[in-house]
Amino acid sequence: MIWGIRPLLRGSTYTGMLFASCGALASIPLLPFAMLPTLVWSSAPYGVKAVLALLVWAALVAAVGLARTTRRALIACARRLLRVPLPDPVASGGDRWRTPFWLLLHVALGWTGALAGGVLLLMGLTLPFGWFRSEAELSLFGRSLRVEGGWQSWTLAPCCVLLAAVVCVTVTETLRRLAPRLLGPSSAERLRLAAEREQALAERNRLAHELHDSIGHTLTATTIQAAVASELLAADPVAARATLRSIEESSRTALEDLDYVLGVLREQRAETAPTRTLADLPELIDRLRHAGAMAEPELSGDLAQVPGTLSRAAYRILQEGLTNALRHGAGGPIELRVAATPDSLELDVVNRTGPGTSSGPGTFPTSGHGMPGLAERVRLLHGRIEAGPHGPQHWRLAVRLPIPASA
Repeated sequence: MIWGIRPLLRGSTYTGMLFASCGALASIPLLPFAMLPTLVWSSAPYGVKAVLALLVWAALVAAVGLARTTRRALIACARRLLRVPLPDPVASGGDRWRTPFWLLLHVALGWTGALAGGVLLLMGLTLPFGWFRSEAELSLFGRSLRVEGGWQSWTLAPCCVLLAAVVCVTVTETLRRLAPRLLGPSSAERLRLAAEREQALAERNRLAHELHDSIGHTLTATTIQAAVASELLAADPVAARATLRSIEESSRTALEDLDYVLGVLREQRAETAPTRTLADLPELIDRLRHAGAMAEPELSGDLAQVPGTLSRAAYRILQEGLTNALRHGAGGPIELRVAATPDSLELDVVNRTGPGTSSGPGTFPTSGHGMPGLAERVRLLHGRIEAGPHGPQHWRLAVRLPIPASA
């Protein structure tokens, strides 16, 4: 019982009826133009004139619905008055024909609801008090009931008010159910929107990987470099100054990456994306050495012939592996091997583990996203990744990436 009464008590029911009535009122200025054909064909029967005027009126209403601004206005009003969560309109040819159909339905329901509800409400207000000497006669299936004041008027009046509210509920719910189908995106548009959202999420995930790899490595390296510089400041000022210059260069590089990523995330016009490839490995190794780490690189093959996309990904993979070696390693040399062959690119990072892993200046908090992100990057490149203990006191990251035959 309460469930049936609840729609009658909602404010959105009557704002929806207002929305329908506005559609009816908006169609009134088109009525004089719809009457013009009947003036030209003055000899036609009255019934033919009425049908002709209605058809021309409907055609004019539908023509108004072809304008894109009309659809935008209808969606905005439906959001506010019908309380229907409609997305912004998509520029598409499918909208062009659904909007006129919605507008015709909107106007028809608006006139029906306004006339029926208005008459019922007027009867409910006037019958009990005999205003305008009001009386009612109801006819149904050949039987008539005449109401002339008294207890009959007081009984019929609440029924008329209730029926007027039911008319509002019916009109509002009809519009509310049809709005997503006629004003919302079509199936093809939903698929396109879903594809665009998926592409945007994929781009954001890629940027998150880039930011994690670049900024994470730089912060790790500069933290260690700052600790080394503070120890060398009194004993070896020249080495300390060299370490501080390395911190400055690393920070500037990280700022470039950060500016680019933030520009994309804010949907601003992005500058040229920082592209670091295997050709930048010497700079990366120098930063490691300034951080006090001993790096032993072993490079083989023609790295310049590695495709650009693969070379950029390989640089980020090595950067993440070296960052993990700095964070979690126990000191000692870091072995770095890069081998390029005609059909594959092999990357290896090996660092020592032991009691020093859980303490000391190389200990850093970790988000836990590094290795999963690394594995996802390798998976998208159709490569293989192995990470785990390598002997009793070493940890090894091994990645093999296939090189496309057409590269």
